Amino acid sequence: MVKVINTSGKRKTAVARATITEGSGKLRINSVPVEAWQPELARMKIMEPLALIPDKASKVDIDVSVAGGGVMGQAEATRTAIAKAIVDYYEDAELARAFKQYDRSMLISDVRRKLPKKPLGRGARKKRQKSYR
Repeated sequence: MVKVINTSGKRKTAVARATITEGSGKLRINSVPVEAWQPELARMKIMEPLALIPDKASKVDIDVSVAGGGVMGQAEATRTAIAKAIVDYYEDAELARAFKQYDRSMLISDVRRKLPKKPLGRGARKKRQKSYR
């Protein structure tokens, strides 16, 4: 029986869903090989969990579908989904501890959101200047 694990990762409004199966170390995001992913900074962010455990990463294929948000939000959501998938696939608590120690947001989605806009300003914090005082 083939072992298949499905996980998800979130960052701001980006949602990534990862499927991991036994394979030869391929990583595809939205059906595109990760080597072709742009910009390079986002690609490096996505590859972090695989770089930490190259021996285990080379034995699995990971397919990720990601939507919503911007480039870096998608990259961080993808990174979280990949790390969660690897931990679930190998069922290794030591691996989870290593990922958390490196960066907590690898396994736990970042819950921060944008502040709502307030009156008398263009954004959450910026206000119109006062002409007195």
